[in-house]
Amino acid sequence: MLRAYRLPVSILLSLTLSLAPVLEPLHAQTSIPLPDIEACKAQDEEAFRSAIKAVTTSALRTNLGTVDYDALVAEQWRKNNVSQLIDDRVDIAVAEVRDESSWGTLLKSLAYKEQAQKLATEVAERVYRSDAMKTAIADLATAVGLEVGGRIEQATRDASQPALQCLQSYLGPRYGATVSAIVRDDAQRDFAGASDAGGADISAGSILRESSAGITGAAILLVRRQLANLARSVGQRMVGSVLSRLVSVVAGGVGLVLIAKDLWDLRYGVLPIIASEMKSDASKDQVRAELAKSLSEQMRSHVDEIGAAAADRVVEVWRDFRSAHLKALELAETNQEFRTFLDNVRQADLGRLDEVVGLVLASEGETGVLTRLENGTLNEAITSLPEPAMEIARATRSLETALKWSAVAGNNISAVVEYGIYQQASPDSFSTYTLQRVLALKDRIAIARLAGVNRDAREILLELGDSSLLGLSRSLTSDELATLSSYLTGLKREPRERVLRAVAASPAKMQVLASEGVRNAVVASSDQNAAVEMMLRNDTSVDPTKVASDFKLVWDGRVSPSLLVNKHPLSLGALAVALVILLLLLRRLFSVRRPSKIGTDA
Repeated sequence: MLRAYRLPVSILLSLTLSLAPVLEPLHAQTSIPLPDIEACKAQDEEAFRSAIKAVTTSALRTNLGTVDYDALVAEQWRKNNVSQLIDDRVDIAVAEVRDESSWGTLLKSLAYKEQAQKLATEVAERVYRSDAMKTAIADLATAVGLEVGGRIEQATRDASQPALQCLQSYLGPRYGATVSAIVRDDAQRDFAGASDAGGADISAGSILRESSAGITGAAILLVRRQLANLARSVGQRMVGSVLSRLVSVVAGGVGLVLIAKDLWDLRYGVLPIIASEMKSDASKDQVRAELAKSLSEQMRSHVDEIGAAAADRVVEVWRDFRSAHLKALELAETNQEFRTFLDNVRQADLGRLDEVVGLVLASEGETGVLTRLENGTLNEAITSLPEPAMEIARATRSLETALKWSAVAGNNISAVVEYGIYQQASPDSFSTYTLQRVLALKDRIAIARLAGVNRDAREILLELGDSSLLGLSRSLTSDELATLSSYLTGLKREPRERVLRAVAASPAKMQVLASEGVRNAVVASSDQNAAVEMMLRNDTSVDPTKVASDFKLVWDGRVSPSLLVNKHPLSLGALAVALVILLLLLRRLFSVRRPSKIGTDA
């Protein structure tokens, strides 16, 4: 009797051993503790990446430790009626092998172990390599994969919290809470940014249409790809595992069966034994166990992949942030005061901080940044400097210029940028009042020309009324305005007003007064009224009377002689020519001719 139970006992023992590798890792997963979060405070980036991977992997394993792969496989096995399919395929395979084998071959299988093993291999190959079984196993693996994949997707999201906590532990001590919070938020969006979690097609040979979107998306894509590979490859594992056991059972149990039972049809050799064994619950249980084991191993392996992918992406998020904010982070890492300041910067102002720090470093160096941090201008530039002032800073590559323009212009800083005043003048050349006075003209040409005049000249011009100032500014160039201003500075009130009236009525007259020599001569004349009148007088032709009058003014010392040259260049030239001719004539008339010597001696 004991011999009769040898076969079922051996089957039960084999099944128990085959399930042990599946149950053991599942138990181990539930008992793995989370790594010490202190490991995340690594001193280098590679150690930080390893800590992120360890934290994420541990969280995933903890979450997935309760997955019952055996139950999932059993459920799909029942739904797909795989047991009946195996029975049908065994009958077909046995019939095919029986028809293709001779009586002698079949009879030898009863006596020779090698022949029995050969027949068992042939039947198993035909059953588990058949298209029907491949399809059934692939469908089962796909269905189980969808269930497990959903758990992994959720587990990946759940793993985000320890991973993000690890990230903050690494960044916080180095760069402060603001930086670590910003990078954490970026990484969290990656964890949450999964693609459609419910629409995956993981059937054998399918093309995965999902695109990864962040950490979870990439993880889900990896899960689905692995499950699709599993569906294609698990059939081969079934053949190898079941066949190995089947051959062992057939080889060891043929004699026992023949002794215990005499009902076998000896014409078919061990084929009935093979058929009975392959249809047995023990054999089918082993197939289910092998499926569960394959899925479990794939998932355990994939957890490591997800952990590595998550760690890589978290580090990539950090590197992207560091690249975008490199200068500020370098300062924060080496200077405690700047790190404290950075920790209080609003997230919305971080972009402005980078730009301001870059500008100051380029023009003033690191010392300039720390000096501005101390005197408050760094904070002012980041938190309250208007955007138009930042446009000035970008254009001039100088934060100092932008701050000065903002201080002078106040609410009019937009107009300074709109009219391009900062391109024509420095902020030091304006006061708040003079800037407002110029902007009040609301004329682009006039404003640009007044901006091009130096401060002293501009302030003289601004004493004019709005209409006069606007007319002159539109009519004269910046250089001419500067010259006009110098006239206003050097002349007495009456001649000054005379110049203004004349130029306002006819801007072309400014060309007569434009040269510095004329201006100096007019101002230096003892009778400025006479000098101004002489230079502004319209002379369409040479009038000897006026020329004589002007000569008399010069002769009397009332007007600078150089003005006579500027006013009457042709007359003076003609006079000079006439004088030269006269001198030549006089020389000829008064010169003594010497008599020539005609000598003949008598």
